[in-house]
Amino acid sequence: MKVFRGLPNSEHCAPCALTIGNFDGVHRGHQALLARVCAAASARMLPVCVMTFESHPREFFDPDGAPPRIAMLRDKLEALRCSGVDQVVVEHFNHRFADQSPGSFVEHTIVNGLRARWIMIGDDFRYGAKRAGDFLSLRADSIRYGFEVEQMPTVSGPSGMRISSSDIRASLLAGDLHSARTTLGRAIIISGHVVHGMKVGRDLGFPTLNLPILHKRPALAGIFIVRVRGIEANPLPGVASLGWRPSVANFSRPLLEIHLLDWHGNAYGKLVRVEFLEKLRDEQKFIDLEELIRAIVCDIARAREYFAEHSALAAAKPLT
Repeated sequence: MKVFRGLPNSEHCAPCALTIGNFDGVHRGHQALLARVCAAASARMLPVCVMTFESHPREFFDPDGAPPRIAMLRDKLEALRCSGVDQVVVEHFNHRFADQSPGSFVEHTIVNGLRARWIMIGDDFRYGAKRAGDFLSLRADSIRYGFEVEQMPTVSGPSGMRISSSDIRASLLAGDLHSARTTLGRAIIISGHVVHGMKVGRDLGFPTLNLPILHKRPALAGIFIVRVRGIEANPLPGVASLGWRPSVANFSRPLLEIHLLDWHGNAYGKLVRVEFLEKLRDEQKFIDLEELIRAIVCDIARAREYFAEHSALAAAKPLT
């Protein structure tokens, strides 16, 4: 899959079937939309193109009131790749982009830049300055410029409710990973390269892998049971802390730290994928390091119980 940081030169962008959106989480509703785009692209022998944004437009307009992020950009791109997308344009959302009129956006971005021949948008899609553009204005411009446009109806879950990123954020903030996984349609993953940290965990007797979180407000926060892929052939069990480390530091950005159970080695620089299985608790500020160590020991014991129980359940499951 090709990834363009900003609008590519038109000679680098083949005529395409296009969809546009934030795609935070790439949940089941997004997946249904992407499946429709892939089918239309295949019928017209066009590549599938997604335009998305970094940062999220609501982070640009209201940094303090923007919704927490479900996924990092790397993981969003991987989910789009797995959904059959051929190329992604990651547009930097800034004043210049936000101030475009709807007509200018269609002419310069959709027609001349991305060379779209067929477009699918969601039922809540708006574009251009002050969100003035909608499906009706896009359909009018499609006649002028000669591309097709379709609108995706609302996708509902088993309960009949609309599938939305907002519901997934609410589930993650509440620590309900099961509901979030169901709505996402896949595991909850954060990936990144292991970096050097302050070595506090190692000094306490619990060495950690450290992954920086590039946005300030992840929807996930707390202490979790996890599996980590990318170090050994099989996933490794562990306990992870995602947050601001109130007991040992005062960070302006969150950090993901993972203590692997019964593994020792050098993982610096490796690209790992952390799968979140169950939330243990929220972050806490402990009065001293002894209290922090007791909490970590308890977290590790609960993680061992989890993996022992689930290994037993897997072994007892009949073959089909």
